[in-house]
Amino acid sequence: MGRNLGQTKLRKRRRREDPMREFDRLPPVLREWLANAALPWRPRSVLRAYNTALARTGDRRQALDELGRLETAQLAKECNLGSIT
Repeated sequence: MGRNLGQTKLRKRRRREDPMREFDRLPPVLREWLANAALPWRPRSVLRAYNTALARTGDRRQALDELGRLETAQLAKECNLGSIT
């Protein structure tokens, strides 16, 4: 099941919905962001994080920047975990 997950330590779960259908339902700006993301985000997770950031900041650009910060933090966390094991 780890097809495109690479060496990530992220938990792997079976999906109930079609991930491509979820991806297609995203707004274009989030589809573009997700297509260039370094981690294998679930479309639903990206939408939830974006909506939370958008509600807090009120600005779409800042909300996208927040997604980038979340991803950077997760990558740093994985790098630190990888050096321990």
